[in-house]
Amino acid sequence: MRAPKRIEQKKIQEVASLLIPLQGHTILLPNVTVAEIIPSSPVQAIENSPLWYLGNFQWRELTVPLLSLEALNGEAVPSIHSRARFAVLNTTGLHDDLPFIAILTQGLPRLARVSEDEISAREDSENRRYDLMHVSWAGEYTLIPNVTAIEQTFLDYLHTND
Repeated sequence: MRAPKRIEQKKIQEVASLLIPLQGHTILLPNVTVAEIIPSSPVQAIENSPLWYLGNFQWRELTVPLLSLEALNGEAVPSIHSRARFAVLNTTGLHDDLPFIAILTQGLPRLARVSEDEISAREDSENRRYDLMHVSWAGEYTLIPNVTAIEQTFLDYLHTND
C-alpha cells in the first residue's frame, strides 16, 4: 500500500528586490527582473526617435535600448549625469530578438527583502500607462513598473519604424 502523496503549498517568505531611484520617485523590481545595474556609458542617439527612447548602448557585446520610464509616463526626460546608472532588465520574452531593455536611473539602487506583510497597494495614486501598481513598502512609497507594457511599446516602435 502506498502512502498518499501530499502536495504542500509553500508560501514565499520574501522576494529579493531592488529599490531603484528615478527622477522624483523610486521603483521596486524583483532581483530576477534586473540583469545588472551598470554605470552610465556612451549612448548612441537614434534619429527621430520618441523622447522616451534615449538611444542604444553596448553591454556584454549586445546592443541594448535605453529607455526613460519618466518620459514614457509623460514626465520630463531626465539627464544622464555622473550618478546615473542603467538598470538592464530581463525582458518578458515577447520577442526573441529583444532579450534586454534598460531604464535610466538616478543613482544606486538599494536592496530590499519584500514580504507580503510589509507591502500594500496604495489606493491614493492613479496608475499611469507604465505603472503596474503603487505600493507602500516598509513605510516607503514606491511603484512597480509594468515591464511588459514598456517592452511592448518598444517593440511596437521598432515594428512601425522598420
